[in-house]
Amino acid sequence: MAAVGATESTTGLPVTFVNLSTKHLKAFKALATEKNFTKAASQCHLTQPALSVLIQNLEEQVGAKLFERNTRNVMLTPEGLLFDAFADKLLDDFEHALSELRRHVSKKAGHVTVAVLPSVAVGSLIPAVAQFNRVYPGVSVAFVDVTADECLNLVKTRKADFAVTFVGEHHPELISQPLCSDSFYVVCSADHPLAARKKLRQQDMLAHPVIQFVRSTSIRQHLDASFYPEKLITHMEVSNLSTVAGLVANNMGISIVPGLSLFLYTKPAIAIIPLELEIPHRMICLVQARDRVQSVAAQALITHLKETIRA
Repeated sequence: MAAVGATESTTGLPVTFVNLSTKHLKAFKALATEKNFTKAASQCHLTQPALSVLIQNLEEQVGAKLFERNTRNVMLTPEGLLFDAFADKLLDDFEHALSELRRHVSKKAGHVTVAVLPSVAVGSLIPAVAQFNRVYPGVSVAFVDVTADECLNLVKTRKADFAVTFVGEHHPELISQPLCSDSFYVVCSADHPLAARKKLRQQDMLAHPVIQFVRSTSIRQHLDASFYPEKLITHMEVSNLSTVAGLVANNMGISIVPGLSLFLYTKPAIAIIPLELEIPHRMICLVQARDRVQSVAAQALITHLKETIRA
């Protein structure tokens, strides 16, 4: 441990430059406790000359005598008594910091922020993170559920450690790794004419008004790209998957939703029909900043997600 001070020290001692290590502090504490160079050197596993050099170097750095020496014993000077209290605090702080770092490295502590598409969060991500937390309960994981563009921006600005999202175009400052693929389904009320169909094709949907997601969502962007140059008839636009579930369950329209969110629609009042699209799958990627070194906790979560969601 090292510290650099300015022209005035927080101890009140005339310090112009301080560069102390825990070795200095432990040598000081041993001598202050034992009041004998030979015993203190033995406690520190040093020779007596080596201990003397450390104490002399410490006194030179603080600019004051910390020990009063005579032929019989060693006593703290007034400045030594003042430094003694600070040495205790510095050593305690160092041990605490080291302990916290060990806990962090062993994944007993840490914090990870994940930017994620809402459609992915509600489906596969939250159960996977819940499993991770059972193994590493000391690691807290926070979700920021936003659109695909916002997910990428949070990673770029380092407000998120990584993202689980759709990536529509190349971003040179990011690294994207495929995590899983998502197919699409038509959801409608159980008494809708389409409910009896076992499978639907893209062309089948062009005659039906559809509850669409807003244009900023990756769901809408994928569907627009798949149906291009044709367009779906928009019945209304919404932002949330749960809103669609409520509307469909009450026979207020039909919609097209990603497979990762299907658990929201598994209700007796809702029929779920597979949809064959020209672009059949939406690729969900794990996205990191190219120049970012992940914490141990974040890397452990990334590894877990790759093993769990791909499985």
